[in-house]
Amino acid sequence: MMYQDMMDKKSIIMRKALKLDYQKFEHPGIGFDYEQMMQDAGYTLEDVQKIQKEHSVGSTPLIELKRLTAYARKFAQPGYGARIFLKDEACNLSGSFKARRAVMAIFQAKKLGYKGVIAATSGNYGAAVAALAARVGLKCIIVQECFDSKGIGQPEIIEKARACEAYGAEVVQLSVGPELFYQFLKLLEETEYFNASLYSPYGIMGIETLGYEIADEIYQQEHKFPDMVICTNAGGGNLTGTARGLKQRGATNTKIVAASVDLSGLHMASDKDFNKKSFTTGHTGFGIPFATYPDRSDVPRSAARPLRYMDRYVLVNQGTVFFITQALSLLEGMERGPAGNTSLAAAFSLAQTIKDTEIIVVQETEYTGAGKHMTAQVSFASDRGIELKLGNPLDEIPGKNLVFPTSGSFIKHKEISIDDLRKSYLKHFKDQFLLEEDFNFLKEELNTTIDHIKTMMEEINETKTR
Repeated sequence: MMYQDMMDKKSIIMRKALKLDYQKFEHPGIGFDYEQMMQDAGYTLEDVQKIQKEHSVGSTPLIELKRLTAYARKFAQPGYGARIFLKDEACNLSGSFKARRAVMAIFQAKKLGYKGVIAATSGNYGAAVAALAARVGLKCIIVQECFDSKGIGQPEIIEKARACEAYGAEVVQLSVGPELFYQFLKLLEETEYFNASLYSPYGIMGIETLGYEIADEIYQQEHKFPDMVICTNAGGGNLTGTARGLKQRGATNTKIVAASVDLSGLHMASDKDFNKKSFTTGHTGFGIPFATYPDRSDVPRSAARPLRYMDRYVLVNQGTVFFITQALSLLEGMERGPAGNTSLAAAFSLAQTIKDTEIIVVQETEYTGAGKHMTAQVSFASDRGIELKLGNPLDEIPGKNLVFPTSGSFIKHKEISIDDLRKSYLKHFKDQFLLEEDFNFLKEELNTTIDHIKTMMEEINETKTR
């Protein structure tokens, strides 16, 4: 009953903890005014750039990975092997692109007079929020989903807790399951702190500067916009903000590709499956559910809506990400963590399918070390009974083994049908009568035509009646 009581008043708690009236954006049917919600946050791109600069965030190096590109071209047909560039977000305060999101949440909290901030995250965002809160003198609580029922925690999550505590935050570590959201709401209610959500408009507009910088810097250097930008995809905010920033700079024809680690068959809310993964983010356990149902987050309407911007969605396996992590270190002298290297693994494969005159940008890196290092993660997998072997990475079975490529020639991506994702999204409304305004909303939400939406709905209903 305590849990249900808290869930019943979650909308009141969240509204008080963000002071953004989401109700004013709602349409009569299933939709809402997304662009108005973003505008009402009250900051222009120039405002965000100025705020980030004041806090040592943004303007990170853009690096051409010439040796890694040359390695990819060894396995491509003549004339193929796109140039691979990397936006080195590990240079941000706290060591990841999440600082771009955190600085805006912290700025807003300070502006509104909150005494502290709370964020529910097991990833780099916690360290970013803690670091930026320390800079402005706000208290900070980070709520982590860390352990299984046996009290075993993943080294990557534990490392991130260490980072949060180093910046002065209080870290509340919980076991996998529904208690995370319950404890998060309870703390918001008790402390009256600001909800530094990953999924608020502030969190997304913080990343728009990243997309803008990529488009602008490539254009200044190469006199063209990038042909493709690859974003590691989990909750969808990384891709959403990057895509919006690219478009604001004029890169409207740049292909936006989501990349995730393939953890098919593992359920992230399962106590049994929780520690069978070797990555804590950037995987299908978050990427697909949040793409197909974005409003499952800690705000009434998520500002992270990846299907609005996603042109392709590709998967790579865990062993391949470990391989490309080492390749980046050995070929380019850059030791970075697995989140950005998920996109880099996808870029290595995709570059071989694209002409050598084209440009791919991997839009982030993250810091590594301690529990985030691949050695700790592979050791943790081995201790859990996961088989380690060399071979074809496409043979990897999540939760059963880690398959490391024997050479770069084995690195291949898998494609997810965007229409399959759209249909999964539409299944939430299969039993509802949709208004004309609903179809107009879905047209923007799914980046397709109304006729195509109606066709997909018919296919869903046909499948249901069989």
